[in-house]
Amino acid sequence: MIAIHNDLRKHLFHYLWIEYCEQKNIAYKLVDCFDSDIINQLADCSCLMWHYNQSSSIDIVMAKPLLFSLEQSGFKVFPDFNTAWHFDDKIGQKYLLESLQIDLVKTWVFYDTKTALSWINQTTFPKVFKLRGGAGSQNVQLVKTKSKATALVKKAFGKGFPAYDGWESFKERFRKWRLGKADFKEVIKGTVRLIKPPRYAQVMGNEINYLYFQEFIPNNDSDIRIIVIDGKAFGIKRMNRENDFRASGSGFILYEKEHIDAVFVKAAFEINKKLKAQCIAYDFVYGENNKPLLIEISYGFANAGYNECVGYWDENMNWYEGKFNPYGWMIDLMLKNGK
Repeated sequence: MIAIHNDLRKHLFHYLWIEYCEQKNIAYKLVDCFDSDIINQLADCSCLMWHYNQSSSIDIVMAKPLLFSLEQSGFKVFPDFNTAWHFDDKIGQKYLLESLQIDLVKTWVFYDTKTALSWINQTTFPKVFKLRGGAGSQNVQLVKTKSKATALVKKAFGKGFPAYDGWESFKERFRKWRLGKADFKEVIKGTVRLIKPPRYAQVMGNEINYLYFQEFIPNNDSDIRIIVIDGKAFGIKRMNRENDFRASGSGFILYEKEHIDAVFVKAAFEINKKLKAQCIAYDFVYGENNKPLLIEISYGFANAGYNECVGYWDENMNWYEGKFNPYGWMIDLMLKNGK
């Protein structure tokens, strides 16, 4: 019996897991992970699957503690610790990927003003500034000058940065509406959030007492996202926004196999073996000599962006043309690794 957290928001995996279980006659049970007796609810189940989200104020508080506590007891969960402890935490990812000697875009993190300013006075620009959390290029900006970087230092070790940037979010919603990629309701929602930020931002508070930079890698008009699940991989090419270096969340996606260099697929498989992860989306760009460089990773992804994928690879780089169901792969993975 598979336990699935009962959350049917359409951008999450849950309803797709339920559809697959019903199609394949797989026994499942809907549970509420927010119930105080959730551990008792799982007594007759072999595993728990929960696509928790970084923009849910409740998920932020208790998803990882619940999932990882269950895993420590020997109970199977999705996502497990190796897959998700670093989710929405770019600082954690830096240390993880560097310790595993993975080719990561050069990254620096500073925890005091003096060290940060000393580095700024010696480095070159532009650099890419990020907060540790955020998806779809949220909380990401190109820093072109020493003076701008210095201003960020003062803010980072002063009042800090809000986890949610209302103005940037509004501009992004307006951009997508103007391009026909979002409903006008999103613009209205963004307007409201200029006054009243989402609750998760209040839970997280200000991002403070650290400064995170990555090297800016020029001559990339896109990034490549490869998702690896249970020995299979699929990918998309995300084009940059107009007059912008950011690709994540742009809405400009290419799906055909010829747009995805196999070097990225091979790199994703190799990295996933080191991470021992159930499901990870790997974001790459080209470095020098067309070497794949990893930008960041995430176990979760917005499912609607992958419905038009035209096929997938296995670990031997065999290509399988046609539609496929990655959410079913997640279910199958839990069944063969059940309690």
